[in-house]
Amino acid sequence: MRASTRALAALVAVGVAAAGATALSAPPAAAAPGTVVVSQVYGGGGNSGALFTNDFVELFNRGTSAVSLDGWSVQYASATGTGHFGANPVVALSGTLAPGQYHLVRLAGGSTGSPPPAADTTGSIDMSGSAGKVALVGAATGLACNGGSTPCTVEQSALIRDLVGYGNAGYFEGRAAAPALSNATAAVRGGDGCADTDDNAADFTAAAPAPRNSATPPAPCGDVEPTP
Repeated sequence: MRASTRALAALVAVGVAAAGATALSAPPAAAAPGTVVVSQVYGGGGNSGALFTNDFVELFNRGTSAVSLDGWSVQYASATGTGHFGANPVVALSGTLAPGQYHLVRLAGGSTGSPPPAADTTGSIDMSGSAGKVALVGAATGLACNGGSTPCTVEQSALIRDLVGYGNAGYFEGRAAAPALSNATAAVRGGDGCADTDDNAADFTAAAPAPRNSATPPAPCGDVEPTP
């Protein structure tokens, strides 16, 4: 999540820094007040050894005021492929997320594992269990960029409310992507969703998936500003 008080020019570390990497996209812009973040990503749903039957993305409001998700969406692109975020199914969001509240987006599934808790939103995105890019977008239209082979423009990046690159993803927040995952692990944001340093590598660990939905008891954060 991009803090609303940080300038776009300061967010230059999004993308691949390794040799041979594609050109960096414009980094996601300052987010709207409310600081809704992606708090968990699980792409191994239904696969061999999966703990849950479905992929899922968990959202969390780490701010101090309610945020409307109307008109927002969850979008996905492969870790290093040429497909745009908009080339995959776009999952439209709606409703209001209270401070400390979670929102579970259930995605494509299979036959292995246990069903996740009741979803607040459903979609058909089939994510990779090991590496990929998840964007929380403040628009319902799919982005015609992927942050790698097709860099996101400043205008497109300004629509991204939060970004999680995991594994060998070529687009991420901060110095590096979140860890590579497996059918038995999810990218889990620290502090029950409160940790936010604008660095995927620092904010996420690979851990057993534990999806939470809007019925989960709220877990309000204290300081909602990212820690430098």
